[in-house]
Amino acid sequence: MTQINAAGLDYTALNSAVRCSEAQCRITNCLGQRFIGAGISDKQITIDGIPGNALGAYLNGAEIVVNGNAQDAVGDTMNKGRIVVHGSVGDAAGYAMRGGEIFVRDNAGYRTGIHMKAYGDIQPLLVIGGRVGSFLGEYLAGGLILVLGLHHDGKKIVSNFPGAGMHGGRMILRSDCRNILFPKQVSCHPATQEELAEITAPILTYCRLFGREPREILDAPFTVVTPDSRNPYRQMYVAN
Repeated sequence: MTQINAAGLDYTALNSAVRCSEAQCRITNCLGQRFIGAGISDKQITIDGIPGNALGAYLNGAEIVVNGNAQDAVGDTMNKGRIVVHGSVGDAAGYAMRGGEIFVRDNAGYRTGIHMKAYGDIQPLLVIGGRVGSFLGEYLAGGLILVLGLHHDGKKIVSNFPGAGMHGGRMILRSDCRNILFPKQVSCHPATQEELAEITAPILTYCRLFGREPREILDAPFTVVTPDSRNPYRQMYVAN
């Protein structure tokens, strides 16, 4: 395993060191360097510290584990692979994500999952263990966003305007969502047994990664959010 001390390195030097490293590398003293793991397909990267924006952008099969928080745009336009964050992430996690998996132990900021999309059997997965900010799943086109609502401290599982412009994919929230106002272009219903069975595998993975008990997560109501129209923009911008 290659050990990389990021102290004093700018993002260009750090990313050059990562690209030249062995298949497994560990970055220590990371403090805001951007684009770590961008486009990488064949490495396992462990990060001690806080990576900067666009961690794992265009990721193409590598695995990144962050022992701490991460900043904005985690997994920006990633194709495949996995990103695991043992903390919280900033805004726009999973932006335009089109494959692979992101697991976040705690919370996420605004515009989580914006423009996520799918192609054929390639379905991106974004799992947030805590709560998320406004505009969750904005313009969502494909894939699955799963929000578990742990560590929410009595606050709503998601803030304002979830699903704005959503026209594909699904969001599944571990809540009855009675206190959440959704836009007209989405529909919501309690998860069926079949839908609960579909999310059991990602929940078990979340529990394995972060040391949680599956029963405490699964023993709760879940709400499924799907697009209600093939033309959501008409509902947003055209008077009826």
